Amino acid sequence: MPSPAQAHFMRVTAAQASASAAVGEPLENATGYELMLAKLAADKRRLKDVQSMERKAEVKREILPEYAPYIEGVLSADSGVQDAVLMTVMVWGIDAGAYDDALVLARYAIKHRLKLPDQYQRTTATLIAEEFADAAKRARDGGDALDAAGLFAVEELTRDQDMPDEVRAKLHKEIGLALGEAQKPLALNHLKRAMQLNDKSGVKKDIEKLERELKNLAAAEGAG
Repeated sequence: MPSPAQAHFMRVTAAQASASAAVGEPLENATGYELMLAKLAADKRRLKDVQSMERKAEVKREILPEYAPYIEGVLSADSGVQDAVLMTVMVWGIDAGAYDDALVLARYAIKHRLKLPDQYQRTTATLIAEEFADAAKRARDGGDALDAAGLFAVEELTRDQDMPDEVRAKLHKEIGLALGEAQKPLALNHLKRAMQLNDKSGVKKDIEKLERELKNLAAAEGAG
């Protein structure tokens, strides 16, 4: 973790660098940004040596707080310049389960139309939707659940963005499954939307189950 003095320096440097870049000075020329790029490269090398995806996530949880002062500075400047550090931290945040923090960066990225570093080979909106959907599936497979409110926020954020139908279907599927028994009509709507976007999304049985339950509930209410 950075010391208080280091954290202050990172915040101020990030804000100044973003402000300079916003008026036409390349961000790569900013010393603070170069330092963060060097740290990012070192952390990527560390992660490359880790084979376990579970352990990679643990390492990301360890190192993400070290970027917090820099990210805070960039967000406070709100200049919207392209920033490989911020975009990588956003992805790592999802991987590490820091969903609220990652969503803040996702909003910033969509607002300013920032692109991902080349190695991700997806548009920003596509990655955000797919990575959150995949995180929800991993949680579900492990007997846990991702907060439906967070998935709703991702869907709203990416609703007007272009992406493959299959990716959007994954997000609607996870929203529907996350709602589950709590909000059956709304869950059914999202599952049907997933099916509409991709008929191989694997929600047919879930749709049939919810339709049957809702029909029985309506019949019971009518009889009462």
